[in-house]
Amino acid sequence: MADASRVLLGLGGCVDFEVKLTAGVLEQLVAEYGIRLPELDSPGPVANERDLVVSILGYVARGGGGEHFVASAPALETFAGRFPHRQTLGGTSVRAGILLDRLGIPSTLHLVSVNDTVRRLVPASAEYFSSGAEDTLYPHLIVQYDKGLRVSVGDVVLEAPFPNRLIYVNDPANDTMALTGDLGERLSQASVFLISGFNAMRDKGLLGERMKALREHMRQLPPEAVTYFEDAAYHEPAFSRTVREALIDRIDIYGLNEDELQAYLGRSVDLLSVREIAAALADIRVLIAAPTLVLHTKYWALAVGDRAPSYAEALDTGTVMAATRYVHGDDFTDEDVAALRARPRRLESVGFAAALEDRLGDGVRCVPGFELDVACPTTVGLGDTFVGGFLSALAPKVC
Repeated sequence: MADASRVLLGLGGCVDFEVKLTAGVLEQLVAEYGIRLPELDSPGPVANERDLVVSILGYVARGGGGEHFVASAPALETFAGRFPHRQTLGGTSVRAGILLDRLGIPSTLHLVSVNDTVRRLVPASAEYFSSGAEDTLYPHLIVQYDKGLRVSVGDVVLEAPFPNRLIYVNDPANDTMALTGDLGERLSQASVFLISGFNAMRDKGLLGERMKALREHMRQLPPEAVTYFEDAAYHEPAFSRTVREALIDRIDIYGLNEDELQAYLGRSVDLLSVREIAAALADIRVLIAAPTLVLHTKYWALAVGDRAPSYAEALDTGTVMAATRYVHGDDFTDEDVAALRARPRRLESVGFAAALEDRLGDGVRCVPGFELDVACPTTVGLGDTFVGGFLSALAPKVC
């Protein structure tokens, strides 16, 4: 097989409709749908456009990010049509592949859906194969909002304390996550394997079948291959445990962000408190017993586990590439990356990283984030770009 298959990224992918929220349109929808402030405290399932607006406003008020299934696919396109938007490729594996392509590292993508947009936008150096028998298009709605976005709901003005992104999905292809019959054969030539995407599944029996099939395919991985699992917000939260229990003994590195960390712990965590993060890591390591756990946040990224020191470069590269995307979006240059590396790190993050390493010793490596003051940042795909950057530091050693 071609060298591209040495880095195999899976297991789904999609076309994204990227939307940047504006206050005027949101306030018009609030008025049209008669949305009231108390509804934002505990939004329910997203069944239609009204529910979608309620969900989005609840996140904006908290500055949070998340992902949800939407029962009405037309509601996604209707909402996107109210704002200027663009089509891009999404999914952790695909965005990681796009970043690797920018860094000159070829990869192979396992997809579940292909269409003309995918063919047009897929990275030039990436080989792809798909479990889909015919062309399908199930766009995901990706909502970005900036810090300081102000939206009136009745007599109250909501103001976003942080920039963030939200994902809303109705995607049968990623919902069923069919695996190709030759996945195992391709894995036999892989040196790096990224697993992501099962969070969109909603059928417990089918998920169990996919886990059994994936484990069988993974039997063909070379012993020296590195398997990285990137977590996500599960549309059926209980399924996260099903996936962990099925795969944890085959995962070398388990990655997640601060939203997923806090959801698992059932509590908010001060990301700049050494005491709280140390306690959070102890608790999450009981739940997620992978050899190495990677946690990437808006302030820093860390690895915890016996091999944590060996991933310092990978953490730094992931942090640099995610920060570059935050500042420049998709259209960054090598000069942009070099300039980003020269920026100062956040002082509070530098102090936190040093104090955490001092407290936890060689079992943790923490890389501080950058001081970034950007009027209109890109909040879509930052975690995916971090993963791509992280894997880029591993790929040259094994490809």
